[in-house]
Amino acid sequence: MIRVAVNPHLLRWARERSGIPFDSLAKRFKRLPEWEDGETRPTLKQVEAFARAVHVPVGYLFLTEPPEETIPIPDFRTHVAHELTRPSPDLLDTIYMCQERQSWYRDFARVSGRPELDFVGHASLEASPESVANQMRERLGFDPAARRECSTWTDALRLFIRQTDEVGVLVMVSGVVMSNNRRPLDPAEFRGFALSDPVAPLVFINGRDTKAAQMFTLAHELAHLWLGASALSNLGVAPQSGFRREEVWCNAVAAEFLVPLDVLRSDLRWNEQLPEALSRLARAFKVSKLVILRRLLDAGWIERSRFNVAWEREIEHLTRLVRGGGGDFYNTTLARVSHRFARALVASTLEGHTLYRDAFRMLGVRKTKTFNKLGREVGVIG
Repeated sequence: MIRVAVNPHLLRWARERSGIPFDSLAKRFKRLPEWEDGETRPTLKQVEAFARAVHVPVGYLFLTEPPEETIPIPDFRTHVAHELTRPSPDLLDTIYMCQERQSWYRDFARVSGRPELDFVGHASLEASPESVANQMRERLGFDPAARRECSTWTDALRLFIRQTDEVGVLVMVSGVVMSNNRRPLDPAEFRGFALSDPVAPLVFINGRDTKAAQMFTLAHELAHLWLGASALSNLGVAPQSGFRREEVWCNAVAAEFLVPLDVLRSDLRWNEQLPEALSRLARAFKVSKLVILRRLLDAGWIERSRFNVAWEREIEHLTRLVRGGGGDFYNTTLARVSHRFARALVASTLEGHTLYRDAFRMLGVRKTKTFNKLGREVGVIG
């Protein structure tokens, strides 16, 4: 049995990087403590299995020093007073896969003669959030009246995603890495990101968040596209100071886009109790109570001290919510890669321009039967 000279320091680094508890890995790899101490060496097969388990390229484990991993897009999660921990493998792998999909679609769009989208990079930070929010509503047709016709938050989010897809944006929503349900994405690490491009703009939304929170994330990331800026976000809806100017601006755009202040003011009942107002307005606008709270503060309907108490109470409530999964497999798969991307990829593969192997990888499927079913779902296969 041939054993390999793997760096014990790299084994420890890879384990810590993965975030998987030591005891959990030690149950699977009985001699992991000895490997990390340098007392024994693993076989090549054991190294390969360990690399798969901790989601790291096997070649990394033979380096002399851990590689310096950086997020490949601007990271706007950073608060001026806090340092963020290193990115998780789940976050990095999600960004890399979305970049691969975007690169493929960019080539497809250019070969197909798709025009550049004039709204990407159309705005600047000097523009008022109100004017940009109005531009976004007009372009997408996603206004409060359309949302009032939706019976649930899920229906409203689907409408929002569909209208965003129709104007040319790839919207990908997933709560796991690719299709691996054992690698859930943590909303505390990131809520979403935007990959700006004139012909292939892409928004990724962390599907582990609540539906109402996903609605705000999509609006926020669209504001980044209007700026023509790629960004990783985690700010949430709170009216904050001390964050990057771009994030504060995008939050203001998203809030105005979802809950226009003039429409909100016409719906206000000045003698209504706060809990009743939050529930009624959240249902009407199909947004979270946090968004409504922020807009009530903006409208002067609630004072800051009362806002702070209500905000903390709602945060505590949300942390107790259990997010469910499941749903139709094909609808879930299409949501993860976007209908626009799936239609283009299936058509290109059937025409012989893309290898089935590459299409399967980017779609996160393994069988031709599944691929053909997705093709029928998006109207490419009759």
